[in-house]
Amino acid sequence: MPITLKIIDSRKEYKDFIYLPEKIHVGHANWMPPIYSEEKKFFDPDKNLSFRGCDHLQVVAYKDGKPVGRIMGIINNYHNNFFKIRNARFGYMDSYKDAEVAHALLNFIEDWGRQKGMNKIIGPFGFTDRDIEGFQIKGFEYEPVILSAGNLEYMPEFMVMEGYEKEIDASITRLPLNFELPEVYQRIYQRVTSRKDLEFLEFSSIKQLKKYVIPVLKLTNEAYSEIYGFMPMDEKEMNDFAKQYLPLLDPRFVKIVAKGEEVIGYIICLPNFYKGVQKSKGRLFPFGIFHILHAMKHAKRLNPMLGGIKPAYQKQGLDVFLAMKIFESAKKAGMTDIDTHLVNEQNKEMLAEFARYGAYEIKRFRVYQKML
Repeated sequence: MPITLKIIDSRKEYKDFIYLPEKIHVGHANWMPPIYSEEKKFFDPDKNLSFRGCDHLQVVAYKDGKPVGRIMGIINNYHNNFFKIRNARFGYMDSYKDAEVAHALLNFIEDWGRQKGMNKIIGPFGFTDRDIEGFQIKGFEYEPVILSAGNLEYMPEFMVMEGYEKEIDASITRLPLNFELPEVYQRIYQRVTSRKDLEFLEFSSIKQLKKYVIPVLKLTNEAYSEIYGFMPMDEKEMNDFAKQYLPLLDPRFVKIVAKGEEVIGYIICLPNFYKGVQKSKGRLFPFGIFHILHAMKHAKRLNPMLGGIKPAYQKQGLDVFLAMKIFESAKKAGMTDIDTHLVNEQNKEMLAEFARYGAYEIKRFRVYQKML
């Protein structure tokens, strides 16, 4: 049966692109659908500022008139110019277990990249490192972790078949909370908390958090500048990011260190509410939001979302303080584990820190590359 590829330019094709994955993943217990109200904003150039400065196209593959695969091509011109590279990206790829469909989708984006003067393609990768990246290659038996890929096992196989090789790996690790911290960490904690020049902030309401959102994201720009694929946010993007995630935050799991008016360290975590998203099928209304809130309330695992320390204050024990306060709040809330956010293999310092706490890898993801 012939494969037809269409660059989406109609409401029907847009709808096919958005909702195809939930058809592919029927019966996939460890897949979490997106929250569709946010998904539609993400893929709308009028609402997602990440489209600025990027060439892009979204493609749907059809067989016999039915959607069977999708992919997005991205060229982040700002990133390419900044690093003096010519990379295309593919992302948000999904398909049924059909190698011909995967070949057609990837080949289409590769040709597009060549036509745009690119000499390399990487992916899965979104507009920035804040988007979901990589195909999962290990740990398929574990439940979903927020903001990570949930592909089926055959997707990495397609990449190898198409001549792609590893660009970089990233992992999620699990830290059981039934451990005792080594005495050295207790000493570091006491030394940090005895400092009179620092303020240690904890919160009981979203209202208390609002004034710190922009300072925290500005610190993120500074602290993450050396991380693979990172692109700084401008203030408009920060405000949009805040509007998207602030309503979901549980103030118990946000910790900040300040010096005077300056935020110098922070950590933000969320209870893993994947069961609520699954039950709601990604729809917030009419009752989906209640499923998500119920799942957050009864979650047994915490997911760190963001964290950072101002470079001038790194290696002063602030990371130990932030971690211990999160452990304390998580245990008090009845959590059993913390599943880390995605950490790429180049971030050896953070991976080593997790290991010192007794964390172990549960999921591994791979971004692939191919010369054009």
